[in-house]
Amino acid sequence: MTGESNIRIGFDNDKYTELQSKKIRERIEQFGGKLYLEFGGKLFDDYHASRVLPGFKPDSKITMLKQLADKTEIVIAIKAGDIEKNKVRGDIGITYDMDLLRLIDAFTNNGLYVGSVVLTQFAEHPSVLAYERKLKALGLKVFRHYTIQGYPFNIPYIVSDEGFGKNDYIETTRPLVVVTAPGPGSGKMATCLSQLYHEAKRGVQAGYAKFETFPVWNIPLNHPVNLAYEAATADLNDVNMIDPFHLEAYNETTVNYNRDVEVFPVLKAMFEKISGSSPYQSPTDMGVNMAGYGIVDDEACRAASKQEIIRRYYEALVAKRKGECPDETVQKLEFLMEKAEVSISDRPVVAAANVKAEQTGAPAAAMALSDGTILTGKTSKMLGASSALILNALKHYAGISDEVELISPKILTPIMNVKVDHLGDHNPLLHLDELLIALSMEAIDNEDAKKAYACIPKLAGLEVHSSVILSQVDVGVFKKLGVNLTCEPKYEGNKLYHN
Repeated sequence: MTGESNIRIGFDNDKYTELQSKKIRERIEQFGGKLYLEFGGKLFDDYHASRVLPGFKPDSKITMLKQLADKTEIVIAIKAGDIEKNKVRGDIGITYDMDLLRLIDAFTNNGLYVGSVVLTQFAEHPSVLAYERKLKALGLKVFRHYTIQGYPFNIPYIVSDEGFGKNDYIETTRPLVVVTAPGPGSGKMATCLSQLYHEAKRGVQAGYAKFETFPVWNIPLNHPVNLAYEAATADLNDVNMIDPFHLEAYNETTVNYNRDVEVFPVLKAMFEKISGSSPYQSPTDMGVNMAGYGIVDDEACRAASKQEIIRRYYEALVAKRKGECPDETVQKLEFLMEKAEVSISDRPVVAAANVKAEQTGAPAAAMALSDGTILTGKTSKMLGASSALILNALKHYAGISDEVELISPKILTPIMNVKVDHLGDHNPLLHLDELLIALSMEAIDNEDAKKAYACIPKLAGLEVHSSVILSQVDVGVFKKLGVNLTCEPKYEGNKLYHN
């Protein structure tokens, strides 16, 4: 669900897709028909982009690549150390090695060809070797790239037979090779550079480019869209900055981020060592991102990005409460809120949820509808605050009176009893997924429930705040519904274990 009906559109997705495809084609031709494209960020489900650029579709990058499907093959990089440590993707909660398989399925289902997998910083650890065997048993081509001493600064050694030369040459057959990974730090750039070295050794002309949606290079440094990117990566200490190399070379102000700026002199030297000259004079030159040209309502994107910064702040506060986030990250987000000139008072659902909680003496939640209406939900004997809020919102959209009971106690009570009596749950109140299943059952014979159930898609894109930290189940359901959730950084009770 995109939720586009609930938001003011600020981004032309069709224009962006067309421009992006054209730009990549041009870059392929620039290098004589072979381009290694490092794909940063999320190829699938880019919900951050869709939140800060309202109108951007979460799958737009895949849609764009599908326009180039006949020219494209995909190489997925995964670091051996991440396999060994069972590193987990925080957003979807699965390990990198499992996510790689998920990505392959997703690419294949979209008609895109996955050519191979490269195990970067390869080490012969039992779990890595077992994973390599598994991939090969699944019919995948697997290559090894090794840790290079002195990378990335010892350029004479790196660009030699003892450096990149020790890596396996990844056999590719198509003009556009997209190098992607389950997450950051997987070795995508090193994979591309290694391939350029091997191609040059074989007399093949090839180039490198980078595709990162954020920061957007051709909007102001402190534009809220770019500040929202800093907020999203606050834990990584990424900082947006003016690209000094681009300014010097072209007398043009563009935005990049610190890691690309810091490493550019090294990359330029590598290009010169591999090919004799560098095709790029700045980090901005390396990029192919056309997102800035898709912005059609700057004010809508500014407003959406400011809300995202507040949401990221609350996300950090909750993580800090769980012991998963340092004070420095929260402080950086407070600084970004000041730069964006926003505060928690600019998120109306916060005050509404907290006031309701004070009035009732129990957890509460609030939702802002697209017309500015604020609805609240309170805790009762049968329903938790989030469940009550969802039902209130569905009643509102279906034109059903507040007094109407959408789900009969005859349905709710047996479910609650099963949870406590047979499943060992101490809290009988239904999670959101259980509530929606109960609503679907009620909708079989109940016309009001049927009308309410039909309104579930209208929740996408709406803003919700809870006066307490919610269970992972409820957080997950809100995310699947497309609802933008924040929570106060406190638990309902004082126990140490929270599930």
